[in-house]
Amino acid sequence: MGDVEPIIRAAAVQAASVFLDREASTAKACELTARAGKGGATLVAFPEGFIPAHPLWFHFHPATSKVANDLSVELFENAVEIPGPQVSLLQDAAREAGAHVAIGMCEKRPGTFGTLYNTLLFLGPDGRILSRHQKLVPTVGERLVHAAGEPRGLVPVPASFGALSGLICGENSNPLAISALTMQYTRVHVMSWPSHFPTSGAPMRQRVLVDSQAFAQMTKAFVVSACGTVDEHAIERLQVDEHHEALLRNDEFCGGSTIVAPDSSVVAGPLGREEDILYADLDLEIGVRMKLRHDFAGHYNRPDVFQLRVQLARSPLLDLSAHAAVGAPSPIAQSAEGRGDRGVLEPAPSQPGPPEPSLAPETGATPAVPFDPVFGPGPAEHGR
Repeated sequence: MGDVEPIIRAAAVQAASVFLDREASTAKACELTARAGKGGATLVAFPEGFIPAHPLWFHFHPATSKVANDLSVELFENAVEIPGPQVSLLQDAAREAGAHVAIGMCEKRPGTFGTLYNTLLFLGPDGRILSRHQKLVPTVGERLVHAAGEPRGLVPVPASFGALSGLICGENSNPLAISALTMQYTRVHVMSWPSHFPTSGAPMRQRVLVDSQAFAQMTKAFVVSACGTVDEHAIERLQVDEHHEALLRNDEFCGGSTIVAPDSSVVAGPLGREEDILYADLDLEIGVRMKLRHDFAGHYNRPDVFQLRVQLARSPLLDLSAHAAVGAPSPIAQSAEGRGDRGVLEPAPSQPGPPEPSLAPETGATPAVPFDPVFGPGPAEHGR
């Protein structure tokens, strides 16, 4: 009889955030997750920065203006900690829906203030935090509020139907990021898009469709593109002039959620600018058929000609090893060590600690990247 490839139902949520309201946006996300679950979705994908909003005010206001500064402070005050109260509610919603959930949010690290990340959080159907992907390079105005993200999110999540990956907005056209996910055999890929595009490039719905079809062609994965949209409340809060208000209402620059098959055919969408949930049944056998033609991670590539190295190590901003060698750690050092992401405090010689995992192994070895409760397992624990 052989293997039987599953058919799963995916849902791309197209909706507006409750602008810069963390609690209300979380409640809306939980309601939409429940609705998608009742619609039979195995995977529910949300737009970029859905909680609490995407910083689109930089499309219309100077970075140092009072409007932009006030909204940026409000963004930080409504950002999400992982784990945290809002994430717990999202976990409950995923568990009740029995679905994988990928949701965009503005993330801040516990115990810090002033630095934010553009994050795509992955939750399992049992409610567990599976992983998170932080946007590697913020785009245009995002750079004023978002830091460059951790690389660990380039490792796909092991889902019941195979490898599940996700990238945010412009990353979905990054050839090296796409190659990294191709080499890890992603089966379903989430593209998380913002609520509005600036007018300096192609209209948002055009970019979404082009990138979705191109990604599917290269990876032979299904692509679920979830786009945000703009509602009246957001337009009012943005304090724009008549010209920019017309742009915010232009259908070409928001919306456009779509779902694309591994043969690059559009199987659902694109939507307009309205709020809706887009569904499609994904027959994963199509990916097998297309991989037999072009497997860029296998028979249709030349590792003796092309090689790609992805560095998953985190580089600490603060290293207090010299202080640790001569005395007890300072309170600041202990705080940095406890967070685990902003500093490294090496143990004193009399209390040696475990060796750091090697992320530059000898030729032929598998990178030894340990499991992280938020970032998820490394490549070794994916079996690749």
